Amino acid sequence: MGTVELKSNLHELIDGIQNPKLLKSLYEILTSRKNSQNGGIWKSLTSEQQKEVLDAYEESENPDNLISHEQVLKELK
Repeated sequence: MGTVELKSNLHELIDGIQNPKLLKSLYEILTSRKNSQNGGIWKSLTSEQQKEVLDAYEESENPDNLISHEQVLKELK
């Protein structure tokens, strides 16, 4: 199936959906997939958010800052 046919089929499918929640979900999925390409998510973060991610990554390099998988599961219960 080529690009043109895929787009046409998607348009037909979307046009037939009457459920607003399903349409919103599809929109969010497509938007997030588009943003995740080529560093889109990283670029969408503010400089402060990027710094927080980098700080968290750096902190994760220290084993003393980590929580075991078992502890996480225990806390979720």
